[in-house]
Amino acid sequence: MVVGADQWGLFSPQFAKRHGLHLLATTSTWFFLDIAFYSQNLFQKDIFSKVGWIPPAATMNAIEEVFRISRAQTYIALCGTVPGYWFTVAFIDIIGRFWIQLMGFFFMTVFMLALAVPYHHWTNNHTGFVVMYGLTFFFANFGPNSTTFIVPAEVFPARLRSTCHGISAACGKAGAIVGAFGFLYAAQGSPPDRGYKKGIGLRNSLFVLAVSNFLGMFMSLFVPEAKGKSLEEVAKENMEDGEEETRV
Repeated sequence: MVVGADQWGLFSPQFAKRHGLHLLATTSTWFFLDIAFYSQNLFQKDIFSKVGWIPPAATMNAIEEVFRISRAQTYIALCGTVPGYWFTVAFIDIIGRFWIQLMGFFFMTVFMLALAVPYHHWTNNHTGFVVMYGLTFFFANFGPNSTTFIVPAEVFPARLRSTCHGISAACGKAGAIVGAFGFLYAAQGSPPDRGYKKGIGLRNSLFVLAVSNFLGMFMSLFVPEAKGKSLEEVAKENMEDGEEETRV
């Protein structure tokens, strides 16, 4: 019996040879992205407070706190998050998935370092902080926060596409868990919040997020480009495995 070149499974040597590195790239880039992205999203109010953009929670009533936090988050969304998605829609088939993802991780690293290195400068320069912080979200969405979802749906064989996408997404959510819980404890300064032990502080936590973004950029080098190609071409389903038919 002849087994067609497109019948090998997820744990086969053929898949490992053709797509093993691709799967490693899609899982790891989604993992590293979500460490940084979820940390920034979930703890915006803590970051805003520690750099002095909004007053400490203890100095405000509940309504004022909600208003100030919502206003700050709206500024970030309008200046960075939403435009980033639309830039991806406009340019993904022009620039390509690979370059958008690589560029996004690169600038996320740059702007995270720009927030961390002159950390104390931003306590007196709130406008500059908003710009820099907004740019990290802009290049997240005009970058890996869009492409890490798209690429796994394009680069794998049709019968394994949803499985590989699910594995990649699961690794991303694992990164989100690491980011959420890790940042919560790591960002504790001196004195820490009640019920927490002293961590490495917000500034050093930003350095850690920059490293996560850099690792995401490095692993993006192994992500294949799908621009202008059919799904079959990208997944190499029409190629034979070594001219690849296996008789069993």
